[in-house]
Amino acid sequence: MKQESYELFKNGSLEDIVKVLVDELKLRNESPFWSDKVEPFSSGILSILIPLRDENMLFNPEGKEVLELTPELFLLWSDFVSLKTLAFTIQKSNDAGKLLRTSLDDSTCQRYKKLDLKLLGDYLSINSVNLENEALDFPIATYNLHQGVSNVIKSLL
Repeated sequence: MKQESYELFKNGSLEDIVKVLVDELKLRNESPFWSDKVEPFSSGILSILIPLRDENMLFNPEGKEVLELTPELFLLWSDFVSLKTLAFTIQKSNDAGKLLRTSLDDSTCQRYKKLDLKLLGDYLSINSVNLENEALDFPIATYNLHQGVSNVIKSLL
């Protein structure tokens, strides 16, 4: 990972991070197919991770506290199963008015403010994820395609 990526994830806005990824895709002359996937994916996941970063409430897919947003944490959440779990965790937290499914201390979880799931929900819906029932699986082809998107993003960081 490039040092600039760490600084960008530590302090950058959603727009700044997505712009860097899209610009890097253009520099590498990647197929527009990947640009069409990387931008909404990155926007969706960052729309959740950046507000959590700003409130010092980051956690990994296992629910353990993480102190800063890094490219590695972003990539951990980029796993399609983890991403689906994140969406349901945030939805349940929004409904409860406190952060759920983490090992963060209770006083931190109580400070949770409702997050907008629109960007992440839109991305997951386009990729055949049922947003009503967490137990329902998604097509394996969707998972495989998403792994390709994650690999492209990893190569950009």
